Amino acid sequence: MEVILLERVDKLGQMGEVVRVKDGYARNFLLPQGKALRANKGNMARFEKERAQLEARNLERRQEAETVAERMTDFSVVLLRQAGESGQLYGSVSARDIADAAAEAGASIGREQVRLERPIKTLGLHDVRVDLHPEVAVEIQVNVARSAEEAEVQARGGDPTAMPEDDEDEEQDYEADELQDEVEGLGPQPDVDLPVDEQEEQARQ
Repeated sequence: MEVILLERVDKLGQMGEVVRVKDGYARNFLLPQGKALRANKGNMARFEKERAQLEARNLERRQEAETVAERMTDFSVVLLRQAGESGQLYGSVSARDIADAAAEAGASIGREQVRLERPIKTLGLHDVRVDLHPEVAVEIQVNVARSAEEAEVQARGGDPTAMPEDDEDEEQDYEADELQDEVEGLGPQPDVDLPVDEQEEQARQ
């Protein structure tokens, strides 16, 4: 099907261009979203008549998007998910999840604006593109972690998968120090290989 683009469409064309697309793509996306019209004489005449208004509206929307883009500089969201020791999520993070998290953080975007090629399935920092306008896009950081503490570690460039091991080592060191303190507090210990009466004599000395 041939359509007239009413706005710039990524990887397709600019406003006013006549392009050929698959029928399903036109019927399910371009036409209902108001991004294009069927290419025929009537619609061509309509487009030329409304072109100035469409360009003015597009300019206004682009300026608004640029303002939002400035506010979203270094914008990031945190999503908490369960994951295995290797960092593989038990579920996944979708475009809708990211849009919802962004809304909670104060940036109102739709899931259709989140350009996620495939759901996120691992812990870590993920750079995700958000199309605020056909001509304006920003990149936000999606921080997927098992806890708020892990998210902070990741944001600082750390590896959250190493945290449990580090904590275990610290706990073992602490227990060893506590045991040493207890032994030192008891004073010299009798030799357990000696007979009981000799052990008591050694303890009195």
